[in-house]
Amino acid sequence: MKISARNQIAGKIVAIQPGATTSHISLELPGGTVMMASITNEAVADLGLKIGQQATALIKASDVMIGVE
Repeated sequence: MKISARNQIAGKIVAIQPGATTSHISLELPGGTVMMASITNEAVADLGLKIGQQATALIKASDVMIGVE
């Protein structure tokens, strides 16, 4: 598969937390950092995601925001 997204981070799925319409997928990266993605439950089923499976996070964003008080 070829894709234009330049920010690609490979890891292993360590948790899948389904919700009403979306699931939170926790992806453990090399070194132990865990990142989370929210995707539709339909996408989880279509991709056949399972804990322990290798996966790649593709990040396409124009900006990242952080706020504090």
